[in-house]
Amino acid sequence: MNWGLDDSQSIYKVPHIRMKKNNIASSVVLYGSLLAFFSFVVYILSINQEVFYTAHDRSEFLYGAPFFHTLMQKPFGLMQYVGAWLTQLFYHPALGAGVLLAIWMLIFLVGTKAFRLKSSASALMLLPVACLLVSVVDLGYWIYVFPIRGYWFSQSVGYLVMLLLLWAARCTPRKWHLAWYLFAFCIYPVLGWFALLFVLCLVVADKLTWRELIGIILLFFFAAVWHILLYSNQKADDVVLAGFPRFITPIDSSTRPSIPFWVLGVVSVLLPGRLGDWSFGRLGNLSFGRLVLPVLCTIVGIVFVWSLMFHDKNYINEMRMVRYAFDDNWKEVLSVAEKNKKPTRTMVFLKNIALMNEGGLLDRSFKLGNDGENITNPDSLHVSLLDIASPLVYYNYGMLNEAIRLSYENALQAGMSPFYLKMLSRSAQATGEISLMERFNAMLHHHPFYRDWQPAPVHKTITELQHAYPDELTGVENSDSYIINSISLWSDSVSKVASEEALFYAMMRCDSRRFWASLRNYVKPHMDDEFPVHAQEAYILYMDKAPEKKRIFLPIQQAVYDRYTQFWSTLEGIAKPGMNIEEAGEKMREEFGDTYWWYNIFGRKMFIVHRKIDNELPS
Repeated sequence: MNWGLDDSQSIYKVPHIRMKKNNIASSVVLYGSLLAFFSFVVYILSINQEVFYTAHDRSEFLYGAPFFHTLMQKPFGLMQYVGAWLTQLFYHPALGAGVLLAIWMLIFLVGTKAFRLKSSASALMLLPVACLLVSVVDLGYWIYVFPIRGYWFSQSVGYLVMLLLLWAARCTPRKWHLAWYLFAFCIYPVLGWFALLFVLCLVVADKLTWRELIGIILLFFFAAVWHILLYSNQKADDVVLAGFPRFITPIDSSTRPSIPFWVLGVVSVLLPGRLGDWSFGRLGNLSFGRLVLPVLCTIVGIVFVWSLMFHDKNYINEMRMVRYAFDDNWKEVLSVAEKNKKPTRTMVFLKNIALMNEGGLLDRSFKLGNDGENITNPDSLHVSLLDIASPLVYYNYGMLNEAIRLSYENALQAGMSPFYLKMLSRSAQATGEISLMERFNAMLHHHPFYRDWQPAPVHKTITELQHAYPDELTGVENSDSYIINSISLWSDSVSKVASEEALFYAMMRCDSRRFWASLRNYVKPHMDDEFPVHAQEAYILYMDKAPEKKRIFLPIQQAVYDRYTQFWSTLEGIAKPGMNIEEAGEKMREEFGDTYWWYNIFGRKMFIVHRKIDNELPS
């Protein structure tokens, strides 16, 4: 009889089968969680393609020894140089994003080895990847002004090198750890704050001996001496945390974009210590824990990214319109503008330039909106049209001296990026300075994706407008109102395009005296054209509220006049004493938001901030 033997075998087989099933289930959950998280990463990268193109367009990388030596004079300079070179790949956003994703996958794989995370505990490495993902999608308008070279790749590359060193250090005998501490001290100029993070992770991974403690104290002493000898021209905190992104300009500062790096440092220090031991020891030995941990890490990573990512459609649309405008693709600029109901001021200017080139400025502009919403900015950052697209606006209005000067000034602050090199090249070509244009082209041709780049031919509109404006202009230079006021002074120009622009910006300025002067000058070269709808609306308004003594009479459509009377009767019906003008404007927007009258009363955000409804037309 073999019943006893069979029973004993069946008894031992049951736990073995159950364990095998649990291992299969935990593996399925782990790989499913990894797939879900990295699918989310791909999605986030895909919706930020315009951000990545702008990152390449506004990032400086100059071929040659001067740029290299400039970065190498400060700690973390080599990582910044590598990061600046890799940022060029964002010329094709999908290519740059693919390289970034590959680096993060390597970070996940190397991190599991460096921190010795086994089985389901390896999902903890999703947290550092989430931090690095946040760092490239939470910048917002800092992308236009922050002076950190190679930011987009330098942090990921530096962290990957740190993990490789930590993996190598933990694979060597314990007696060699002091040598690794010394090595970290030696490579601090290369890795910056990641060298310090490497030391902290190695210290936490294995308890210090007294010899190692003395050695680390001596290293900090020699580091202070090193700072005095090599980096005395820099602040101590800039050396101690070299390469740690801090967002500071002469007039602005913010700690919000630095949050993912602080979290990255804390998580990295905890992983080889209590966090890694707890997750593997407490949860890893429980079948339920093995199922929960990967899912939990995936959810935490996704929520962390989504909560800190910069969400604003206008932010992306501005970038898209700038790119189209630079390529003179005015149809696409208008396509973006037509889909956006509340454009920013930058979008308003680019839309009006597109209408100038495509036609229909005085028939369509106010229908598409000219009120100019303020940008969405969670920081106290001061960013305006000047930082986003001002040189491009000046160039297309033929104001080439301003375009050149602004490109130089912005490039000195943010770096000689492709955007400013291309802008300087096009402006030099338009002014006839061919040798200067060739110098800027030569700098661009060193970039792998600009080797055959040449500036587009100067459009005849730019040449015509170049001689339209007077030598002396009034206003606050480089502000939105300065551009409006300047162009409204072109009323003496004989140019057909300039007279249209002068009339339009006199309307934007809501200045009746400039309007009448511009209208008289506009009528002469446009005698055979139909009187545009928005010009009719302004004509009716100013004839009613601010007529000239010597009046000019022009044919007006009866439908336009009837709608004008309806506008005022509707406004009188909803207006109440003390009503906020923004509230009244929203009530009138749906029916009359496509008219010049609505803009004149409610939409002049470039000139007004807050008013009350009264019985008189605002001056």
